[in-house]
Order: sequence, then C-alpha cells, then structure tokens
Amino acid sequence: MTARSTPAPDPDRSWGGADLDLDAYLARIGYRGPLAPTEETLRGLHRAHLAAIPFENVSVLLGEQPRLDLKSVQDKLVRRERGGYCYEHNGLFAAVAERVGFGVACLAARVSVGAHGLRPATHVVLAVVDLQGMAWVADVGFGGTGLLEPIRLADGAREQQGDRGFSVHRVDAGEWVLRTTTDEQTTDLYSFTLEPRYRVDHEVGNYYTATHPDSPFVRGLTAQRTSAGERSVLRGTRLVTSRAGGEEAVELAPAEVSTVLADVFGIVLEPAEAAALAGKVEAAAQD
Repeated sequence: MTARSTPAPDPDRSWGGADLDLDAYLARIGYRGPLAPTEETLRGLHRAHLAAIPFENVSVLLGEQPRLDLKSVQDKLVRRERGGYCYEHNGLFAAVAERVGFGVACLAARVSVGAHGLRPATHVVLAVVDLQGMAWVADVGFGGTGLLEPIRLADGAREQQGDRGFSVHRVDAGEWVLRTTTDEQTTDLYSFTLEPRYRVDHEVGNYYTATHPDSPFVRGLTAQRTSAGERSVLRGTRLVTSRAGGEEAVELAPAEVSTVLADVFGIVLEPAEAAALAGKVEAAAQD
C-alpha cells in the first residue's frame, strides 16, 4: 500500500474520497492546516476530528441501525453535527485520508479493555500510509481512552499523548496490539491484524453492534469526547471528566442527560428524542 501509486479506485474497495465534501468536513472539525499527505497533516486532522465530533450511540439506543455509506455518514456526523461509533468515525476518516492522498486500509480489531473473554472483531482501526511511505495506526473511533494522534505502525513504537502513553506491539506473526499506559497501569486496548477489510465486511459487524442484545451499544448510553487537555466520558447517568489535575465524576438524573449531551458533547436532540432517551437511560439503570 503506497500513498500515490494505486490504480483507479475500485468502488467496492474505495472509501469514497472522491465523493467527500471536504470543505464541509474541514469546517465541521475546524481544521485550517496543511492538506498534503504528510505526518503533520495526518496528526492535525486526527486531533481536530476527535475534538469536534463525539463518540456516541444515541441513535442506536433509540433503535436505529447506522448506515455506513458515505452520504449517510456525512449527513449525520458533518451536516447534522452528531457523533457516532467506530464504523461511522473511521469510515469518514478513511474517506478524508483517501481524498487527501494517503494510502488507507481499514482493519478489524478485537477490543481487549474490559473484556472477560474473547470478543468478536467488531472494532475498526485504520492503517494509513503517508507520502514518505511511513505507515501509521489511526483511530478516531475508539472513544475517550483512545489515541489522540496516529502512532507508527511499527513493533515497539511508543508515544506520550496527553495524559497517556501508547505503544504498538507485534505479538506474533500476524497479530498486533495497541496498549495504553497511565500512572496506574498498562492496558491492552485492542488487537488487530493487517488484513484489509471493506465496507461490506463492516456491514456485518455494524448489524451486530447496533442490534445484538449483548452489544454494549444496545444496552446503555455512552458519549465521549477527547482533546489534549480533557477527556469527557458519559456512561448512562455518570459523567467523568479527566484533566491534568485529576478526575471529576457527576451523577445525573435521567432527565438531565440530554442537557449534558448538548452542553458537553454538542449533541442536540429533538424533544421527543430527549424524552425517549431519558426513558431508556432510566430503564437501563434499573436493570
């Protein structure tokens, strides 16, 4: 995979970069930096995307299965200024990277953090190749404990990003692991292989994630937003804000959730959606 030597895009394997409304996307994330397919550009786009577009599952919790075609993802995350989960975030970012001129592959990952057994490979992570032929792990769709910026796709690569360290490890011939380190501990976030996956593959995982009763996105609310100085995570009625000075946790009433979604995460709901969400959150709290 190289940045500029690929043939004409195969519509089944392309991420739709040619159809992307790049100006609208850049306005949405507030990015005004360079657009050459370089490390600087990739890092800048990655940071800006995370700070502007929240990770959230409100639509799923209200019974909607997200559509993964680029038109639908752009409409939701860019024009309607909502958020989404990994399939939506990283699908959009793949189209952006493709449009700018990077080489892009979507990879399937198994989330390790919080797991009590082997989980299905339902997370999506990106391998991005810049103009110099350097390969990077990029992931704008993991939520509050994920990467702030891309990290080299190389065994032993390490970076300090904000309050967390991240590292990439090749654990056997075909498997890689992304780890995060805080003052307290080191945790495997997820494992992945380098076999490219395509939108048709993601449709299967998306169906499971949005509809299966064991999926955490069906069982409870989450909204997360990440920047270099602050990580905000809402799970159910508990809002945790992490800054350099420590954590602050607040317990909300179900009726307060929609206000916090708007004020903290920029997710503005219609009154009927807010009422339905409050009911879902209250029911989940009683389970």
